[in-house]
Amino acid sequence: MLGWLRGHWQLIALMALVVALWQTPVILPLKLLVVFLHELSHGGAALLTGGEIVSMTLSPDEGGAAMIRGGSRFVVLSAGYVGSLLLGVLLLLAGLHSRADRAVVAGLGVVVLVVTAIYLRGLFAMGFGVLAGAVMLAMARFLSHQVNDLALRLIGLTSMIYVPRDIFSDTIARSHLRSDAYMLGEYAFGGPMFWGGLWLVLSFAVIGLCLRYGLGRDSNTHFSART
Repeated sequence: MLGWLRGHWQLIALMALVVALWQTPVILPLKLLVVFLHELSHGGAALLTGGEIVSMTLSPDEGGAAMIRGGSRFVVLSAGYVGSLLLGVLLLLAGLHSRADRAVVAGLGVVVLVVTAIYLRGLFAMGFGVLAGAVMLAMARFLSHQVNDLALRLIGLTSMIYVPRDIFSDTIARSHLRSDAYMLGEYAFGGPMFWGGLWLVLSFAVIGLCLRYGLGRDSNTHFSART
C-alpha cells in the first residue's frame, strides 16, 4: 500500500486539490467541459446509430442538452453519463501513458471548436466552446509537455469525480427530474432509479478498472526525464 501511494502521490494530491476546490469557480470550466463531453456522447451515439445531431447547448449552471433526430433512442439516452466518463478516462490514460500530450490536447481543442461551429447554440455555449477550444490549441502550441500532461490529468480526474456525483444527483437523489434515466425508463422499462443505479455501478466499475489496471506502478511525472 505504501509503495502504491509513493507511485501515485502526485495523482492523489491532484485529485485532493480538485475535490477541495470543487465548489469554487476554479473548477467550473472543467465541469462544463465534462458536461460538453456528456452531450457530445449523446450526439456521437446518435451518429453511430444512424441519427443526426440537430443542436447542442450548455448553460453556466452546468446544464446541457442535445437535440437528436433519429438513431437508437436506447443507445443515445444511455450514452451521456457512461460516454463522458469513458472519454475522461481515456484522456487521463493518454496523459499517464502517452508522450503525445500536446497532440491529444490539440485534437480535443479542434473537436471542441468544430462541434461549437456546427452544433452549439446559445451565446454562453458558443462562447465557452470557442474559448475552451482556443485555450487548448494555445496550450498545445506554446506550453510544455508537462503542462499539457497536467491538463489531460485534470480533465480525466474531473470526469471521474463529476460523473458518479451527477448520476446520483440527477437519477437517484432527484429521481423526479426528467433526466436521461427518466426518459429511458419511459422508452424501455424500469425507472430513473433503476437506470441511475445501473449507471452508477457501471461508473464505479470503470473507475475501479482504471485505477487498478490503468495507472501502472508509477504515475508520477518525473520532470527531469520528460520533455
